[in-house]
Amino acid sequence: MVQKRLFVFLGFLGGAFLFLGLASAIAQSALTDVVKILLLIVAMLFDVLAFSSRYYSYLLIPFMRQRSKDIVLSNENAYHLSPAGDATLRKDGDEFIATVYINIPLYRSATEMTDEEKIDFSRQVSRLVGVSRDPVRFTSELYMMNKDSYIQTLKDTINSIENEVVELTNKKAPARELDRAKGKLAMWHTVLDHVTTAQSLDLATFAAVSARGGKEFEAVSIAQQRARELMSGVGAIFGVTPAVVTGPDLLKLIEPEYLIPFSTVSETINRNVAAVV
Repeated sequence: MVQKRLFVFLGFLGGAFLFLGLASAIAQSALTDVVKILLLIVAMLFDVLAFSSRYYSYLLIPFMRQRSKDIVLSNENAYHLSPAGDATLRKDGDEFIATVYINIPLYRSATEMTDEEKIDFSRQVSRLVGVSRDPVRFTSELYMMNKDSYIQTLKDTINSIENEVVELTNKKAPARELDRAKGKLAMWHTVLDHVTTAQSLDLATFAAVSARGGKEFEAVSIAQQRARELMSGVGAIFGVTPAVVTGPDLLKLIEPEYLIPFSTVSETINRNVAAVV
């Protein structure tokens, strides 16, 4: 860090002397006086930066280097789903790497456990770590549930009931039928308000096991065999029935966009904006 500060100081100081020399080398005339003044101002700025770098190098150095390096999110090749949709595949050199995800349904929360149950659960987790001879990744994800289709169903139901109320009003139906329709409408509005107001979060616990193979089907076959062995051990430890995650459900485990559905969040944002206005 001291060397970087010294190089920055000498760099700015050298720049100040360079512009100062250029200003001195220019002959005086009505036209060049403006250029000389600009060069002197730049030299003064470099001089100020040089002496400021002694105290503010922690700000200047990152600012100078902020565009000197590219940010690489991942060097891995793109993945794709297996034909059966039960594994992800990616190419690594001449081999394929298949990864199978296993959903582990856990129905207990630590907040609802007694001290003895917490100790017992910790022992189960310890046994889980050693249940496989192959490397396994255990992960728990808390993600926002995608309620978009349910919200749309509620909106369609409300529109239908609103049309029913309009028809009953136009037909001058008995007050009892009209009140019943308005009561249904109020109920579904309440349900919609509750669903859109409350954040529904879901906790997913899963394990991921991978295998290599010269062919896609070979890698998938080995990964599936390891997954079945792991599922047998998980089921014996926790007394649950694990299942291989397939199809679109795989995306919520490997794609960040599926952790927070855009349209669900946009409903929350629009509601908050409307509340403020």
